Amino acid sequence: MKVITDRLTAGFLLGDGRKMFMGQIEEVKKRNKLLAMIIRNDYECQGVDFITPDAYSQQVAYMHHPAGKTIDAHVHNLVHRNVVMTQEVLFLKKGVLRVDFYDEYEDYLESRDLHAGDVILLVSGGHGFQALEEVEMVEVKQGPYAGEEDKKRFAGIAADQVVYQGGKTV
Repeated sequence: MKVITDRLTAGFLLGDGRKMFMGQIEEVKKRNKLLAMIIRNDYECQGVDFITPDAYSQQVAYMHHPAGKTIDAHVHNLVHRNVVMTQEVLFLKKGVLRVDFYDEYEDYLESRDLHAGDVILLVSGGHGFQALEEVEMVEVKQGPYAGEEDKKRFAGIAADQVVYQGGKTV
């Protein structure tokens, strides 16, 4: 991977020639365990960039094609998959949403704000939300829906316990 810098942007030139800009995909981790990936509204690259590893049960890609680009017609094959952990993707259309991140033991880690146009993949651990402005969003997750067996609810943090990335508090 070759690092590219100029006066306007800083990024990486990937092996296939695509340029990936730094700082527009954020990872939320506890130690080395990935809890979430946030794709900020200003992220861009040329072509197709699968942001998730192949092994994830929820695949997320960013695509940017010029006018006239043809994507071949296709049918997806029937492939048996064993999904044991629900991963969900949220597309924030409008507003500001605070996401509170917890580990699998329900211990609070930190919070981050999502803004209109941001996308988040919730990979593992727990999460809670607070609408800081009126919010419209789309949620995508694996099915079939298992009702209340799908999740375990727990008491989240109070407003005065919010800690943002880097340790700043509200």
